[in-house]
Amino acid sequence: MKLTGALVLLGAALLLTSGGNCGICPALKEDLALFLGPSLSDYVDFVSRYRNESAILKNAENLKICADNKLTEEDKENVKSLLKKVEANPFC
Repeated sequence: MKLTGALVLLGAALLLTSGGNCGICPALKEDLALFLGPSLSDYVDFVSRYRNESAILKNAENLKICADNKLTEEDKENVKSLLKKVEANPFC
């Protein structure tokens, strides 16, 4: 897996909520789904709902473009699979 893929996995692991419920916040689930999905504009529109600043939106666009260029479909599926496994873990 490439460095970008490893960073996405690390970021996903760090974004898990605490407090006895390992479920991922619905907004983060949507963010990850859009980030790993095919549409650049949908991802940037989603980010703009939370931070509508030109520098933030440009960084979100650059990050999405980088991920789309560097991550394979297999990498993206691995991230999705990891998130499903974390949520399904009874020891979480």
